[in-house]
Amino acid sequence: MYPVILCLHIFEGERMTYSYNRLWKLLIDKRMTKTEMRKMAGISTNILAKMGKGEPVAMESLAKIATALNCGLDDIVEIEKGGE
Repeated sequence: MYPVILCLHIFEGERMTYSYNRLWKLLIDKRMTKTEMRKMAGISTNILAKMGKGEPVAMESLAKIATALNCGLDDIVEIEKGGE
């Protein structure tokens, strides 16, 4: 397996929105709870809470989730530029 590198450029005045809807759907498809996924990936409840609010989380956390679920980053998060 090759490492995945994701670069985000955030410019002054631009807002980024984070959607984890793909992850929530994947969990439904796998019949897995968020708690089961959290334990399997080894992430904290704080990270899961941030994701529930659509807040950004560290790449390390996203990589742990993707590895645990055997999927890619684009299967769990969608990042879009938003207006002010």
